[in-house]
Amino acid sequence: MSRQQTADSREEGPEMTTAIVGVGNIGSAVARHLVAGGEHVVLAGKNASGAQELAAELGPLARAAAVPDAIAEADTVVFAVWLDPMKELIPQVASVLDGKVVVDPSNPIAFDAQGQFVRSLPDDQSAGSVVAALLPAGAHYVKAFGTLAAEALAASANRTPERAALLYATDDERAAHAAERLIRAAGFDPVKAGGLADAGRIEAPGGDLHQFGFNGEVVSAEKARAAVTAAR
Repeated sequence: MSRQQTADSREEGPEMTTAIVGVGNIGSAVARHLVAGGEHVVLAGKNASGAQELAAELGPLARAAAVPDAIAEADTVVFAVWLDPMKELIPQVASVLDGKVVVDPSNPIAFDAQGQFVRSLPDDQSAGSVVAALLPAGAHYVKAFGTLAAEALAASANRTPERAALLYATDDERAAHAAERLIRAAGFDPVKAGGLADAGRIEAPGGDLHQFGFNGEVVSAEKARAAVTAAR
């Protein structure tokens, strides 16, 4: 789908707003890509000035707000924060998450004494299962926007001649539709890895469908789909 086709299809439907909670490396990259794709975003974070500065940089499609207000205004919420802070934050804002699509890019990553990546969860537990269990029953959960490292996510939008793939996992049809729309608007091809039970496959460390599972390669949708199918 071309950028013009994406814009034309958006004009035919209702205007949607995405809240991005957290404006670090992942959140700022997602915000930049979505605005470049014509999406409205509302930015929030622990550092209010950071959200305000990014919104000013991105122009009229972006604005900043306090976290509860950003969530309340949005159709979809991207929690672009580390897993441990997310575990504390979600219960605090649960009352405004009911009915929202919740996008979770988190990975179960911590650092050891030598500064190396290690898993922060047992091997048989995904960050997705932890986050989904914290949400109110009316929220629509999808694991997405976390399958590329921050630098690759920032650099790989609208890649030619083949777009880069972003994989997602959900059991929720509404969340799947929202994830695919946002992934395309951000300049990537969406590929479904499966349901919530498959979330660990697109997380790092250890997920075979994460960028690190492809030995650091940013793969096309064709290669990503082949990997999903081969494992099944």
